[in-house]
Amino acid sequence: MFFADYHTHSNFSSDSQTPMEQNIQHAIKLGLKEIAVTDHIDFDYPDLDYPFMFDYADYRKQVDYLKEKYSNQIKIIIGVEIGLQPHVYPLILNLVKSNYYDFIIGSTHCVNKLDLCNDIFFDGKTKHDAYVNYFNDVLGNIKNCPVFNVYGHIDFINRYGNYIDKTMNYEEFAFITDEILKALIEKGKGIEINTSGFRYGLGHTHPQLPLVKRYKQLGGEIITVGSDAHVSSDITRDFETAYKMLKSAGFNFITTFQNQKPSFVKINI
Repeated sequence: MFFADYHTHSNFSSDSQTPMEQNIQHAIKLGLKEIAVTDHIDFDYPDLDYPFMFDYADYRKQVDYLKEKYSNQIKIIIGVEIGLQPHVYPLILNLVKSNYYDFIIGSTHCVNKLDLCNDIFFDGKTKHDAYVNYFNDVLGNIKNCPVFNVYGHIDFINRYGNYIDKTMNYEEFAFITDEILKALIEKGKGIEINTSGFRYGLGHTHPQLPLVKRYKQLGGEIITVGSDAHVSSDITRDFETAYKMLKSAGFNFITTFQNQKPSFVKINI
Protein backbone atom coordinates (compact mmCIF):
# COMPACT_ATOMS: atom_id res chain seq x y z
CA MET A 1 0.00 0.00 0.00
CA PHE A 2 2.80 2.44 0.90
CA PHE A 3 5.54 3.05 -1.64
CA ALA A 4 8.31 4.77 0.32
CA ASP A 5 9.31 6.42 3.59
CA TYR A 6 11.35 9.54 2.86
CA HIS A 7 12.38 10.60 6.36
CA THR A 8 14.19 8.09 8.58
CA HIS A 9 17.01 8.25 11.11
CA SER A 10 19.60 5.75 12.28
CA ASN A 11 22.46 5.76 14.76
CA PHE A 12 24.28 8.15 12.46
CA SER A 13 21.93 10.71 14.08
CA SER A 14 22.73 11.72 17.66
CA ASP A 15 19.14 11.14 18.77
CA SER A 16 18.79 7.59 17.42
CA GLN A 17 20.30 4.29 18.52
CA THR A 18 18.90 2.26 15.62
CA PRO A 19 21.32 0.54 13.23
CA MET A 20 20.66 1.60 9.65
CA GLU A 21 20.44 -2.01 8.52
CA GLN A 22 17.65 -2.63 11.01
CA ASN A 23 15.64 0.15 9.38
CA ILE A 24 16.25 -1.34 5.94
CA GLN A 25 15.19 -4.80 7.06
CA HIS A 26 12.02 -3.43 8.63
CA ALA A 27 11.19 -1.45 5.50
CA ILE A 28 11.54 -4.63 3.43
CA LYS A 29 9.29 -6.45 5.86
CA LEU A 30 6.69 -3.70 5.37
CA GLY A 31 6.89 -4.13 1.61
CA LEU A 32 8.30 -0.70 0.79
CA LYS A 33 9.80 -0.15 -2.63
CA GLU A 34 12.06 2.69 -1.45
CA ILE A 35 13.45 4.13 1.75
CA ALA A 36 15.40 7.34 2.18
CA VAL A 37 18.01 7.46 4.92
CA THR A 38 18.08 11.07 6.09
CA ASP A 39 20.30 11.40 9.11
CA HIS A 40 20.85 14.72 10.85
CA ILE A 41 23.48 17.31 10.16
CA ASP A 42 23.02 20.46 12.24
CA PHE A 43 26.03 22.74 12.25
CA ASP A 44 26.50 24.64 15.52
CA TYR A 45 23.62 22.90 17.25
CA PRO A 46 23.29 24.56 20.69
CA ASP A 47 22.87 21.35 22.72
CA LEU A 48 26.35 19.88 23.01
CA ASP A 49 24.91 16.51 24.06
CA TYR A 50 23.53 16.18 20.52
CA PRO A 51 26.20 17.26 18.03
CA PHE A 52 24.13 16.06 15.04
CA MET A 53 27.15 15.48 12.84
CA PHE A 54 28.49 12.38 11.13
CA ASP A 55 31.40 11.44 8.92
CA TYR A 56 30.20 11.38 5.32
CA ALA A 57 32.69 8.71 4.23
CA ASP A 58 31.42 6.32 6.91
CA TYR A 59 27.82 7.17 6.06
CA ARG A 60 28.31 6.62 2.34
CA LYS A 61 30.17 3.37 2.97
CA GLN A 62 27.29 2.01 5.06
CA VAL A 63 24.62 3.11 2.58
CA ASP A 64 26.51 1.64 -0.37
CA TYR A 65 27.00 -1.64 1.49
CA LEU A 66 23.28 -1.88 2.24
CA LYS A 67 22.34 -0.85 -1.30
CA GLU A 68 24.33 -3.75 -2.67
CA LYS A 69 23.21 -6.25 -0.04
CA TYR A 70 19.50 -5.51 -0.49
CA SER A 71 19.53 -4.43 -4.14
CA ASN A 72 16.92 -7.01 -5.12
CA GLN A 73 14.56 -6.12 -2.29
CA ILE A 74 14.43 -2.35 -1.89
CA LYS A 75 15.81 0.87 -3.35
CA ILE A 76 17.83 2.83 -0.80
CA ILE A 77 18.06 6.60 -1.25
CA ILE A 78 21.01 8.37 0.34
CA GLY A 79 19.74 11.54 1.91
CA VAL A 80 20.34 13.97 4.73
CA GLU A 81 18.30 16.28 6.93
CA ILE A 82 20.13 19.57 7.28
CA GLY A 83 19.32 22.02 10.04
CA LEU A 84 19.22 25.46 8.41
CA GLN A 85 20.57 28.48 10.30
CA PRO A 86 21.72 31.72 8.65
CA HIS A 87 25.11 31.90 10.33
CA VAL A 88 26.10 28.44 9.03
CA TYR A 89 25.01 28.86 5.39
CA PRO A 90 28.64 28.70 4.16
CA LEU A 91 29.15 25.37 5.94
CA ILE A 92 25.92 24.00 4.48
CA LEU A 93 26.81 25.11 0.96
CA ASN A 94 30.19 23.42 1.25
CA LEU A 95 28.56 20.24 2.59
CA VAL A 96 26.19 19.82 -0.34
CA LYS A 97 28.85 20.83 -2.85
CA SER A 98 31.35 18.31 -1.51
CA ASN A 99 29.09 15.28 -0.99
CA TYR A 100 26.59 13.34 -3.06
CA TYR A 101 22.99 13.05 -1.88
CA ASP A 102 19.96 11.79 -3.76
CA PHE A 103 17.66 13.74 -1.48
CA ILE A 104 17.99 16.63 0.95
CA ILE A 105 15.51 17.73 3.60
CA GLY A 106 15.98 21.27 4.87
CA SER A 107 14.59 21.90 8.34
CA THR A 108 14.43 24.63 10.94
CA HIS A 109 15.37 23.18 14.32
CA CYS A 110 16.85 26.38 15.76
CA VAL A 111 15.85 30.03 15.54
CA ASN A 112 18.09 32.88 16.69
CA LYS A 113 20.62 30.16 17.60
CA LEU A 114 18.13 28.73 20.11
CA ASP A 115 16.91 25.14 20.00
CA LEU A 116 13.14 25.05 19.62
CA CYS A 117 13.05 22.11 22.02
CA ASN A 118 14.28 24.52 24.68
CA ASP A 119 11.61 26.77 26.15
CA ILE A 120 14.08 29.67 26.27
CA PHE A 121 13.09 30.49 22.69
CA PHE A 122 9.49 30.98 23.78
CA ASP A 123 10.21 33.02 26.93
CA GLY A 124 8.53 36.41 26.82
CA LYS A 125 6.82 35.71 23.50
CA THR A 126 3.14 35.31 22.80
CA LYS A 127 2.26 32.26 20.77
CA HIS A 128 1.59 34.48 17.78
CA ASP A 129 4.95 36.22 18.03
CA ALA A 130 6.87 32.96 18.53
CA TYR A 131 5.22 31.30 15.55
CA VAL A 132 5.76 34.34 13.31
CA ASN A 133 9.42 34.46 14.40
CA TYR A 134 9.76 30.81 13.36
CA PHE A 135 7.99 31.24 10.03
CA ASN A 136 10.08 34.30 9.17
CA ASP A 137 13.18 32.21 9.78
CA VAL A 138 11.84 29.47 7.50
CA LEU A 139 11.14 32.02 4.76
CA GLY A 140 14.65 33.42 5.07
CA ASN A 141 16.16 29.95 4.77
CA ILE A 142 14.17 29.24 1.62
CA LYS A 143 15.19 32.50 -0.01
CA ASN A 144 18.84 32.45 1.03
CA CYS A 145 19.85 28.79 1.28
CA PRO A 146 17.69 26.74 -1.11
CA VAL A 147 20.01 23.74 -1.22
CA PHE A 148 17.28 21.27 -0.23
CA ASN A 149 14.60 19.36 -2.15
CA VAL A 150 11.79 19.57 0.41
CA TYR A 151 11.29 21.55 3.60
CA GLY A 152 10.84 19.31 6.62
CA HIS A 153 7.98 19.40 9.13
CA ILE A 154 7.33 22.95 8.06
CA ASP A 155 4.86 23.90 10.81
CA PHE A 156 6.27 21.88 13.69
CA ILE A 157 6.73 24.99 15.84
CA ASN A 158 3.43 24.05 17.50
CA ARG A 159 5.11 20.93 18.88
CA TYR A 160 6.94 23.09 21.39
CA GLY A 161 6.35 25.89 23.88
CA ASN A 162 4.41 25.95 27.14
CA TYR A 163 1.26 27.44 25.67
CA ILE A 164 -1.96 25.96 27.00
CA ASP A 165 -3.41 25.95 23.50
CA LYS A 166 -0.89 25.04 20.80
CA THR A 167 -3.50 24.99 18.05
CA MET A 168 -2.36 26.71 14.89
CA ASN A 169 -5.02 28.78 13.16
CA TYR A 170 -3.74 28.95 9.60
CA GLU A 171 -5.80 32.02 8.75
CA GLU A 172 -3.88 33.87 11.46
CA PHE A 173 -0.55 33.04 9.82
CA ALA A 174 -1.57 33.00 6.14
CA PHE A 175 0.24 36.29 5.52
CA ILE A 176 3.56 34.51 6.09
CA THR A 177 2.79 30.86 5.26
CA ASP A 178 1.56 31.89 1.80
CA GLU A 179 4.89 33.62 1.22
CA ILE A 180 6.69 30.46 2.31
CA LEU A 181 4.72 28.22 -0.03
CA LYS A 182 5.08 30.62 -2.95
CA ALA A 183 8.84 30.83 -2.40
CA LEU A 184 9.15 27.05 -2.34
CA ILE A 185 7.16 26.67 -5.55
CA GLU A 186 9.08 29.46 -7.28
CA LYS A 187 12.38 27.75 -6.47
CA GLY A 188 11.19 24.30 -7.54
CA LYS A 189 11.19 22.95 -3.99
CA GLY A 190 8.57 20.93 -2.15
CA ILE A 191 7.24 20.05 1.27
CA GLU A 192 7.02 16.82 3.17
CA ILE A 193 4.12 15.27 5.00
CA ASN A 194 5.74 14.31 8.29
CA THR A 195 3.69 11.94 10.43
CA SER A 196 5.63 12.44 13.67
CA GLY A 197 3.02 14.88 14.98
CA PHE A 198 0.85 11.92 15.89
CA ARG A 199 3.64 10.44 18.00
CA TYR A 200 4.02 13.76 19.82
CA GLY A 201 0.36 13.65 20.79
CA LEU A 202 -0.67 16.48 18.49
CA GLY A 203 -3.14 14.39 16.52
CA HIS A 204 -2.01 15.64 13.12
CA THR A 205 0.75 15.61 10.53
CA HIS A 206 3.25 18.36 9.84
CA PRO A 207 1.92 20.29 8.04
CA GLN A 208 -1.79 19.99 8.66
CA LEU A 209 -4.46 19.74 5.98
CA PRO A 210 -5.16 23.49 5.53
CA LEU A 211 -1.53 24.18 4.61
CA VAL A 212 -1.37 21.16 2.31
CA LYS A 213 -4.53 22.31 0.52
CA ARG A 214 -3.14 25.80 0.16
CA TYR A 215 0.11 24.43 -1.25
CA LYS A 216 -1.92 22.59 -3.87
CA GLN A 217 -4.03 25.68 -4.65
CA LEU A 218 -0.88 27.72 -5.23
CA GLY A 219 0.42 25.15 -7.70
CA GLY A 220 2.62 23.00 -5.48
CA GLU A 221 3.34 19.50 -6.77
CA ILE A 222 6.48 18.19 -5.04
CA ILE A 223 5.49 16.39 -1.85
CA THR A 224 7.13 13.51 0.00
CA VAL A 225 5.85 11.45 2.91
CA GLY A 226 8.11 10.63 5.83
CA SER A 227 7.71 9.16 9.29
CA ASP A 228 10.72 10.91 10.85
CA ALA A 229 11.34 7.51 12.45
CA HIS A 230 14.15 7.24 14.98
CA VAL A 231 13.24 3.62 15.73
CA SER A 232 12.40 1.01 13.11
CA SER A 233 8.89 0.39 14.40
CA ASP A 234 7.89 3.96 13.50
CA ILE A 235 8.68 3.56 9.80
CA THR A 236 5.46 4.32 7.83
CA ARG A 237 3.55 4.88 11.08
CA ASP A 238 0.30 6.79 10.37
CA PHE A 239 0.96 6.75 6.62
CA GLU A 240 -2.59 5.67 5.84
CA THR A 241 -3.85 8.87 7.44
CA ALA A 242 -1.25 10.90 5.55
CA TYR A 243 -2.11 9.34 2.19
CA LYS A 244 -5.82 9.94 2.73
CA MET A 245 -5.11 13.54 3.65
CA LEU A 246 -3.09 14.01 0.48
CA LYS A 247 -5.92 12.63 -1.61
CA SER A 248 -8.41 14.93 0.12
CA ALA A 249 -6.13 17.89 -0.64
CA GLY A 250 -6.15 16.99 -4.33
CA PHE A 251 -2.83 15.15 -4.63
CA ASN A 252 -2.79 11.94 -6.63
CA PHE A 253 0.98 11.44 -6.56
CA ILE A 254 3.82 11.41 -4.05
CA THR A 255 7.34 12.45 -4.99
CA THR A 256 10.52 10.39 -4.95
CA PHE A 257 14.07 11.49 -5.73
CA GLN A 258 17.23 10.21 -7.39
CA ASN A 259 20.23 12.50 -7.83
CA GLN A 260 17.93 15.23 -6.50
CA LYS A 261 15.63 14.86 -9.51
CA PRO A 262 11.94 14.36 -8.66
CA SER A 263 9.74 11.56 -9.97
CA PHE A 264 6.07 11.05 -9.25
CA VAL A 265 4.39 7.87 -8.04
CA LYS A 266 0.63 7.40 -7.99
CA ILE A 267 -0.96 7.15 -4.55
CA ASN A 268 -2.67 3.80 -4.19
CA ILE A 269 -5.03 3.71 -1.24
